[in-house]
Amino acid sequence: MPQQRFPKVEVLSIAPHAISFILSETDTSMANALRRIMIAEVPTIAIDLVEYAENSSVLNDEYIAHRLGLIPIRYTPEGSMKGGDCHQAFVPHRECLCYDRCARCSVEFELDVNFDKVNQTRPDQERDLPLTVTSRDLMSNNILVAPAHFLSEEEQDESHDEGISIVKLGPGQHLKLKAIARMGISKEHSKWCPVAVATYRFWPIITINEEACNMLTLEQKQELVEACPDRILALDEITNNLVAVENAYEMATFTEDLKMAQEAMKKRPEDEDFVSVVHSTDRFVFSVESTGAMDAEEILLSALRVLKDRLNYLAAEVEKLKD
Repeated sequence: MPQQRFPKVEVLSIAPHAISFILSETDTSMANALRRIMIAEVPTIAIDLVEYAENSSVLNDEYIAHRLGLIPIRYTPEGSMKGGDCHQAFVPHRECLCYDRCARCSVEFELDVNFDKVNQTRPDQERDLPLTVTSRDLMSNNILVAPAHFLSEEEQDESHDEGISIVKLGPGQHLKLKAIARMGISKEHSKWCPVAVATYRFWPIITINEEACNMLTLEQKQELVEACPDRILALDEITNNLVAVENAYEMATFTEDLKMAQEAMKKRPEDEDFVSVVHSTDRFVFSVESTGAMDAEEILLSALRVLKDRLNYLAAEVEKLKD
């Protein structure tokens, strides 16, 4: 009977577009499963079908359709300000009972931008400039679903556009289309991927051998501090002893130089290390950044729900085999 584990999640920092947390009391298999689910199996909404009525821009239909598919589409539950899990509100297109498409399995966007018409309403100094068609020109038939124009308020303040650029139009050019967005997962296509970054690192265990360090001179201790490019060590201002810096877990990624510096200081090769850095096998530091389609917190919660469903399904199949 395997030992039962109770994994824990400790949030280090959280923002709408990013989250950092510690997953502990588990092993690499669970950490990697959670990471892969966040990348490939969390359902989101993305534009999947584009129907053109007019396209006289410099880009062909397929190029624009590809750009539209990569625009993050955000579902915001009624009464909430956060980008939520669309799985409760929509069903996959292939599982819907409708003949073609309906409000239960798809969202319809319309885009109609004519340079000549818009040009008449622009200031004189802007009338001859190209017109940038952005994600704000996509009009949704569902008030709960809209493009994520910017990742954060800071990005919005720094941007020179009104949203995600799609194409530029010049005099006489017109773009009119209808886009159908559907729910899916990035196992099918990367446009449904909710994360821009989803990585984890092993928690470093830094051990300082006080007895061995007492045999070092102050210059040698300083050499050890400077040997590691991540600067995970420092000298105590009072005792001049080596100490691990605060938040060293964020930086302890490359310690090979520290290992080589210690080997050069040892009197005998078999002597113990002055400082040892090993990776924990049951503690992992995750960093997750959203594309804007969902809040980072909701991506984690959705991934945990998917993982739970997968494990329940596996348990049920195993029970069938026993029968």
